[in-house]
Amino acid sequence: MEMPVEIGGHAPAFVMVAETAADVAAREALLDRAMGPKRRKKSSEKLRRGRRPSEGLAFVARDGSGGVAGTVRLWDVRLGEGGAAALLLGPLAVDPSLKNAGIGSALMRHAIAEAARLGHAAILLVGDAPYYARFGFSAEKTGSLAMPGPYERHRLLALELVEGALDGVHGTLRAAGRKLKAQELTSAA
Repeated sequence: MEMPVEIGGHAPAFVMVAETAADVAAREALLDRAMGPKRRKKSSEKLRRGRRPSEGLAFVARDGSGGVAGTVRLWDVRLGEGGAAALLLGPLAVDPSLKNAGIGSALMRHAIAEAARLGHAAILLVGDAPYYARFGFSAEKTGSLAMPGPYERHRLLALELVEGALDGVHGTLRAAGRKLKAQELTSAA
């Protein structure tokens, strides 16, 4: 599903679309430019490594020429050993030359709406509370949850798509998504 995004009152300059296999190289290059080489060492990456994004929840923002201007993906996780299913959002990235154009916000709104439409109950992420609060994320219900590996506890945020979905959850997040096939692993490295 395409979602045109009007920026600054002009005709839609960017379109939110499902990520395709043809976007992989451009997405990876964008992530390197936006986040640097340390991005692969984050604790969120441990939950994504060797996995596919949640079905129907990987998006890119295309510019007028069809190039990848932004990306966001959501991943299936479990909240603790045998815990409830949830999504982990990330990374969200926009080409550094296009910061403050509203692309990141549009990607977030699109990803949240699609996750809700697909029936998911909650989304977690590790990020800056002031930025993500505008989308409804907070650390209010993440106090009994943990990420695998080092992270800053106050940056573990959550959004309930179904009221009460995070009531009583506890434990360390675990990867739960579909595994990559062997040929995907070599091209993703």
